[in-house]
Amino acid sequence: MGIIAWIFIGLIAGAIAKAIMPGKDPGGIITMLIGIAGGLLGGFLGKVIFGVDSIDGFFDLSTWIAAIIGSVILLALYRVFTGRSHRGGHAHA
Repeated sequence: MGIIAWIFIGLIAGAIAKAIMPGKDPGGIITMLIGIAGGLLGGFLGKVIFGVDSIDGFFDLSTWIAAIIGSVILLALYRVFTGRSHRGGHAHA
């Protein structure tokens, strides 16, 4: 797949990951980068763990599932490293 396809998949997969894990995360380029990297991570994990080529093509369901799962994993890691939680609560005095 070309870079334009990966950007599009990344944008959608990142948005779906944010919908699955709502919280106060920056949107835009960060979401897109998490989605693109998540797609690659999901494809890699699918190949290593299950022995399948989960990034076959733009219209394959396995590509989208791998991208979404990878994006959720990376969004969770992003929150761990930046200290953001899904609650978005404030500190009490």
